Amino acid sequence: MAEAAHDPKARFSDRVDDYIKYRPHYSRDVVQVLRRACGLRPEHTIADVGCGTGLLAKIFLENGNRVVGVEPNREMRIAGENYLAGHPNFSMVEGSAESTSLAGESVDFVIAGQAFHWFRPDDTRVEFARILRPAGWTVLIWHDRDTISKPFLRAYEDFVRRHSTDYEQVAHKYLASYDALQRFFAPDEVSLIEQRNRQELDFDGLRGRLLSSSYVPKAGEKHEAMMRELPRLFSSHAENGQVTLEYDTKIYYGHLQR
Repeated sequence: MAEAAHDPKARFSDRVDDYIKYRPHYSRDVVQVLRRACGLRPEHTIADVGCGTGLLAKIFLENGNRVVGVEPNREMRIAGENYLAGHPNFSMVEGSAESTSLAGESVDFVIAGQAFHWFRPDDTRVEFARILRPAGWTVLIWHDRDTISKPFLRAYEDFVRRHSTDYEQVAHKYLASYDALQRFFAPDEVSLIEQRNRQELDFDGLRGRLLSSSYVPKAGEKHEAMMRELPRLFSSHAENGQVTLEYDTKIYYGHLQR
């Protein structure tokens, strides 16, 4: 697994189960936002790049869209195919943001949920522009974890920083700034809409959410030390047997000129 720690396409191979169970899901309000902002309709075809376990694809499938998931990680592809097996409008292909394997001008929307910060922006921009139909939209979405507004959120952020392996090197908030996204969409403009989201977690839920993050140790002495401390963090902040993680869901969207 040493190589996986440095390869973005393999980082989540041993975290698939926790990712499916404990990552925050996407609200159907995202679809409503894109209906108003981008004219999203059920007949539009969508490429979900970095599709992973299919959490984002699901809300578009429920809107009636055809969704093609593009995912380089084998374990994630299998999990996504299983999770979305009941949706006949879904298909999954092996590919990356830089080389999706999709035909040119074949999709109306390219979306990426919690994934764009792993992509190589210059190569990704060329590939997205290639597969998009004229006037198509690129939509980049993140759940941006609130780290400051409440005591538990500040304590969890401190906990993650102390126990992480490479948090500041890979966390999306450091790699996908608004300025970076402006450069990606230029010369067209990028627009941003924000929503609030939350997870109410019991101890098992908090443990699973923590271990779904690629920047925390999954085994070894550092992992054991982290897991010894986690019950204290939980008991210090739990109310009625739960803690709450809060997020700003950030939806960036725009066109890409060829």
